[in-house]
Amino acid sequence: MIFKYPKLAGFITAIIFAYIIFSNPSVSGFISSLNSAGYFGAFIAGIFYTFGFTSPFSAGFFIDLNPSSILLAGILGGIGALISDMFIFYIVKGFFKKEFILLGKEKPMKWAGKLLEKLLGKRLGSYTDYLLAAILIASPLPDEAGITLLAGLTKIKASAMAAISIIFNTIGIIILLSI
Repeated sequence: MIFKYPKLAGFITAIIFAYIIFSNPSVSGFISSLNSAGYFGAFIAGIFYTFGFTSPFSAGFFIDLNPSSILLAGILGGIGALISDMFIFYIVKGFFKKEFILLGKEKPMKWAGKLLEKLLGKRLGSYTDYLLAAILIASPLPDEAGITLLAGLTKIKASAMAAISIIFNTIGIIILLSI
């Protein structure tokens, strides 16, 4: 069977497969063991914070962590998250670009774009993409969705993506550390 969007289908399959792997108690035990690693653990947990299939473990780690400096742990976690986000960004921007262009030409996507533009106006609709992406990136929800929104549907530069990533991931992690 030939898929119209084979790369996107493969990506979704990989997410499902990774979820199955990270549902394994030994893998979640490894994530929990990072608590004894202190600030280095915050950096590693930050790397896991961005991926949908590992973000619940990472969020739990940040909630349980009691660092002497919440700000330092948040920044180190944000740097770890930045590394993962940029990895996702470059894959989506380079590998999936052609499929996003094709997907944008589909009738449901055109209809949704026109509806959003009609409801919010062209300029506000554009800002809505960035706001939604920033919220997704700051939260323990999968960053893949926010990054895909930015990398696939906007013309964002890598430097702007990096700034959004570090700022909003750090804020989200600091909030979790404060709980």
